[in-house]
Amino acid sequence: MSILDVFVGFSIMMGMLLVGLPVATVMVAMGVAGGMILYGPALLKSMGPVLWGTSNEPVLTAIPLFILLGELLLRSGLADRMYTTLALWLGRLPGGLLHTNVGCCSLFAATSGSSVATAATVGTVALPALTERRYRPSRSLGSLAAGGTLGILIPPSVNLLVYGSLASVSVGQLFLAGIIPGILLTLGFMLFIAVQDILSPGGEFREEDVPLQVKLQSLRHLVPAGTVFLIVMGSIYFGIATPTESAALAVIVALGFVWAEGKLSIEFLDLCFRMTAKTTGMILLIIVAAFTLNLTLALGGITQVMSLWVESLGLTPVELLFVLVGFYLVLGMFMDVLSMQVLTIPIVVPIVVSAGIDPVWFGIFVVLMCELGMITPPVGMNLYVVHGVRSDKGPFMDVVTGAIPYALIMLLFTSALILWPAIATWLPEAVGQ
Repeated sequence: MSILDVFVGFSIMMGMLLVGLPVATVMVAMGVAGGMILYGPALLKSMGPVLWGTSNEPVLTAIPLFILLGELLLRSGLADRMYTTLALWLGRLPGGLLHTNVGCCSLFAATSGSSVATAATVGTVALPALTERRYRPSRSLGSLAAGGTLGILIPPSVNLLVYGSLASVSVGQLFLAGIIPGILLTLGFMLFIAVQDILSPGGEFREEDVPLQVKLQSLRHLVPAGTVFLIVMGSIYFGIATPTESAALAVIVALGFVWAEGKLSIEFLDLCFRMTAKTTGMILLIIVAAFTLNLTLALGGITQVMSLWVESLGLTPVELLFVLVGFYLVLGMFMDVLSMQVLTIPIVVPIVVSAGIDPVWFGIFVVLMCELGMITPPVGMNLYVVHGVRSDKGPFMDVVTGAIPYALIMLLFTSALILWPAIATWLPEAVGQ
């Protein structure tokens, strides 16, 4: 198989996606059709065990548990109180409640693992207050869309779980690698908000100062999110539990918080379980379809062909990564996050590993690129989510123009990550020693 065959196959897949075919259907069709052409009916004998093994992979069991964890905290109303608490502490900064948007998104991301859920939840809570205080729509919506992307970077993250499964990388190491970049990106967003407000005041409302005692009392509303995060990361760090077991522990603790709030009921659990089942079914269907395609790619030696082709270009690792930035930037304009991951990871990871790039570090790089895709039109999922929860139904361009500065910040941050990889690798290496 030649490099031309690879590009033709990839072009066919992109064409099928652009005409509106479901991602899982495209991958299964290409995997089965390509395999039958290359190997005939014998492929089917190999495909069955691969799909069964994929469906029973222990790491994937953590996905429904982390999704359920986010649903429990979302439906219980804990996010509302988290937002109110952070507004007391951050509302006096230049930019006012825009800091609260980002801060609450980062905190909720530490329990949800989903960018869409983070953006929708915080947006629903924040937008009425922002509208009442007459914040500029583009700034409000942009901070929510960008803040929501932190859901797939700050652990626990469903997308890091997917990357770990597809790339055969330790999920615990990926979770540790995402902490410092997640914190720095959050601070970068907040720094931009402050500088923007100082240089170009938009009439943002500054919250009234409240006594320190009231602020300290409000911190109890942050306990559920902090506890869940510490349980997940602490149990993995100390070797007490695997990622799947840590997710189960976190769900049990979250149920305790829901019970304490008086929200635990059969109807509440039914809603959470139904939403979890729908989301999990979608994710696992795409992952199983991806492994169908991956089997054909592996048998056809496509990754070796691509690796040799990249080596022939004579690119340094840094140059290769900047090329991949452009590749993912274009891809993110037309595909959703999960589709980008399952289509590119099986091919790209062997290439970057052969170039001497740490696969754990590359996982953070891929997630950052996926984050960027969530706020770049025309298929930026978070743009549509935030626009969908606004009550005034103003122009969609408000969200786009508000998110563009944050997209540029993410590009600059990705460049810094490429030049200083220790931003992501230092913590996993320090913990591993």
